[in-house]
Amino acid sequence: MSLTRKDVEHVASLARLGLSADELDMLQDQLSSILGHIEVLNQLDTEAIPPTAQVIQLENVLRPDEVRPSLPQETVVTMAPETRDGFIAVAAVMGGNDDGGAT
Repeated sequence: MSLTRKDVEHVASLARLGLSADELDMLQDQLSSILGHIEVLNQLDTEAIPPTAQVIQLENVLRPDEVRPSLPQETVVTMAPETRDGFIAVAAVMGGNDDGGAT
């Protein structure tokens, strides 16, 4: 398949590319070559190949969950920059006070 100069200018316009005449000629040749390769691929019989979004089998690599001792709450609270009633106080993520402090 061969693209026309007008086709390449249209694609360049859609991509908001300002191209010189030499660049347009070069892209016309390159894009036509790419489309030629795709035409060859379109001739392959793929009826026996199931559709897939991934060409290799994916496997989650996760460590096993293991119960381990954690720090005592009192220790964690003493390390926090701001606390309230035995809990760590943090700034509101959505809404909350307008003063920017923890809520």
